[in-house]
Amino acid sequence: MKNKSKIIFSALIVLAGLFSTQSVKATDGYFGVGYGAQNKGLAGAGVAWYQNSLINGNPAGHVFLGKQYQLGVDFFNPNREYTVTGNPSGMDGTFGLTPGTVESDSKLFLMPSMGANWMINENSSFSATIFGNGGMNTDYPTQTFYDSSSETTGVDLGQMFLGLTYSRKIAEKHSLGFTALLAYQYFEAKGLSSFAGYSSASTKLSGNGHDSALGYGVQFGYMGELAKGLHLGASYQTMLYMSEFDDYAGLFAEQGDFNIPSTWTVGLAYEINTNWAVMADFKRINYTDVAAVSNPMDFSSALLGDDEGSGFGWEDINVLKFGVEFSGLKSWTLRGGYSHCDQPIQESEVMFNILAPGVIEDHITVGCSKTLGDSGKALHLALVYALPASVKGYNPMDFEFDSDMNMVPNQTIEIEMNQIEVELAFTF
Repeated sequence: MKNKSKIIFSALIVLAGLFSTQSVKATDGYFGVGYGAQNKGLAGAGVAWYQNSLINGNPAGHVFLGKQYQLGVDFFNPNREYTVTGNPSGMDGTFGLTPGTVESDSKLFLMPSMGANWMINENSSFSATIFGNGGMNTDYPTQTFYDSSSETTGVDLGQMFLGLTYSRKIAEKHSLGFTALLAYQYFEAKGLSSFAGYSSASTKLSGNGHDSALGYGVQFGYMGELAKGLHLGASYQTMLYMSEFDDYAGLFAEQGDFNIPSTWTVGLAYEINTNWAVMADFKRINYTDVAAVSNPMDFSSALLGDDEGSGFGWEDINVLKFGVEFSGLKSWTLRGGYSHCDQPIQESEVMFNILAPGVIEDHITVGCSKTLGDSGKALHLALVYALPASVKGYNPMDFEFDSDMNMVPNQTIEIEMNQIEVELAFTF
């Protein structure tokens, strides 16, 4: 037992090191479509499904999983680009961009995760998990905003969670769960120094390397069987309160504040028979909790870094998730899912979102699990395809005058993305 604990502790240290060098990506805005291979195979559905993933699932469900360890690795390929159409007007006071299409580099990311669940007794459990919550990354091989101090333009945001969960049955088929969340995130921006005149702290705007922040929050969950085969689940995660990115206090609103938005989910799962189960979830992500994410781009009323300073202009989004699971094959479980979310980025906000083109709306997923004899071990696989999506709008900083001397937009900017994701996991 002591040797096993040492192995798990060592793996946690290695995992933390991997996260410190990898940008974590995601797709419901910048949250993951799902967490863990089993859950991703269902497109993130299953807040009411008691056989779901240990990784960042409904904390109320852990007590039904039994003693379990899980290791996972995710290979993530986001393809993002922007296209500028129209030549700059060249008028005083404008900021036109170079026309053409630019693709972001850094197209393959590795995202590990792990967790362990221990039964305290037959009615309660304790678990510890480490996983990536979300992030943003762009790395354009050009001076998009004409910053002569950097050959590239982009941002790099990564987020890692440590979740400590207590789950308890309050009746035979009803349970509650509580997770204490500790979060670590890092951020870097390059190629933005040309906005120094719009910043409240121009030396804390761009090119300062990676800065990091720590924070905390909690998650609550309920799961229960309402009628034979019909399950209800719900969870709520508070906003995670993070320390500020001091090195980027001249970029992010509220002097570098970058909290992690609150979310809540409610869903149903129905066991049609012993082989088939279907599930549907509704999820809400409250991006307007965070000024740096939700403030619109507007240099006329406040400077970057001020409380009302420009942000990415993201709106709150609703997410619908549907999943189906079939376990009628010997030692195999098959999964499929579909997820659709609102578009968080509006047409008026495309310029800053060149840096964070989180435009994905639809995901199609498949997955499977293979049990390995009677040992309690299993292999899991999930494949996720995020359908191509784009948002197109005018460059708000480039204009010209028509014959009646009315100010009219001069350039359009289109931001685009698609994604492919493969996750492998092992439980024992």
